[in-house]
Amino acid sequence: MVCGLGFRQEVEADLRFLSALYASTRVEELAPVPWSTEQKAAFLAQQFQAQRSHYRQYYPDASWLIVEHANAAIGRLYVDGGPQEIRIIDIALMPEARGKGFGTALLEDIIDEAISAGKSVSIHVERMNPALSLYRRLGFQEIEDKGVYLLMEHPGGQADPTHTII
Repeated sequence: MVCGLGFRQEVEADLRFLSALYASTRVEELAPVPWSTEQKAAFLAQQFQAQRSHYRQYYPDASWLIVEHANAAIGRLYVDGGPQEIRIIDIALMPEARGKGFGTALLEDIIDEAISAGKSVSIHVERMNPALSLYRRLGFQEIEDKGVYLLMEHPGGQADPTHTII
């Protein structure tokens, strides 16, 4: 448990919450789009399902975690552990849980785990994501420009290849 947070495996009963969480991350992006509320809701539902399907296809062995605080679901954390890295597939918090230090605590915990395991931590981040500054502050560096997304990495516990011991 981190910062009073708990984790549990995602279950089918979480789909309504997860869909609302996903939609909350797209509010600003869709605000200027001249669609009706119903059109935006249909678009978001379709995008949520597409993302969910994509994640499960490309990360079949990942951990799909619901983040809880005070016994209430406040976010999701999807991670995949490989032999040399921990990939953060997705991390998102409901609007009322943002800005309270929960995201920082989650990321610091993952970094600490990576350091202990001798692994790096990576994540794809949209260029316009407000959390980009948080990732940079925590030591993530851009290692690849993928257009809309940046692949960022924290060295975690990996040896620094530029540092040699004589």
